[in-house]
Amino acid sequence: MLLLVSDENFNNDIVRGLLRRNPGLDIVRVQDVGLRDADDPDILQWAANEDRVVLTHDAATMASFAYDRVRRGLSMPGVIEVADDLPIGQVIEDVLLLAEYSEKHEWEGQVVYLPL
Repeated sequence: MLLLVSDENFNNDIVRGLLRRNPGLDIVRVQDVGLRDADDPDILQWAANEDRVVLTHDAATMASFAYDRVRRGLSMPGVIEVADDLPIGQVIEDVLLLAEYSEKHEWEGQVVYLPL
């Protein structure tokens, strides 16, 4: 199962729904690990150190910083970019599908956009 981290602006209703559906899901919020107000490169560095795939709604900058890490040969354990206008239930189902049925090595250097 994937290890996940949600960035600061990720919908907490989704995080709570993910944990309700799968209490064993290993997900943390950046706010809970001392990264409140951290910029995207710092979040991606922390995620790389912790082997966690980043959940974000940030269509403006997160993917470009992620791809920059890949271009520079740095570890980038993956990003799931979620459109913020998707129904919460759909996001929960899609994220659980990805988290439960994929391996972390499949995510290295990848940015996936939801909806699938």
